[in-house]
Amino acid sequence: MSDGAFPIISVHDLTAARRFYEDLGFVQTYQFPPEGEPGFVTMARGTSSIGIGAGSADDDDRFGFWVYVDDVDETLERLRESETPVVAEPEDQPWGERVARIRDPDGNLVYLGAGP
Repeated sequence: MSDGAFPIISVHDLTAARRFYEDLGFVQTYQFPPEGEPGFVTMARGTSSIGIGAGSADDDDRFGFWVYVDDVDETLERLRESETPVVAEPEDQPWGERVARIRDPDGNLVYLGAGP
């Protein structure tokens, strides 16, 4: 498991957003897909990082919070028992992680992720 958590924002223009955060001293540390135009990048500044994804299906979800967990399925089932709203069931992603989406008590989007 990778530990940690970081915010993710969805933007309409990933290139412009990446330049903006570079101007603030961030450097790109990850890109997916690895070749060609990215659909997602991670940028870091010191010990802080932010994920930036291209496009947004719903403007209400332009911000999310990614949380790494040991086991996405087990964590989701535990949260489901406490009536946490589930947005998307666990699914293996092309970049190798397993991801589910839920909402926190205020309705904010939270991604649960676990590495391969």
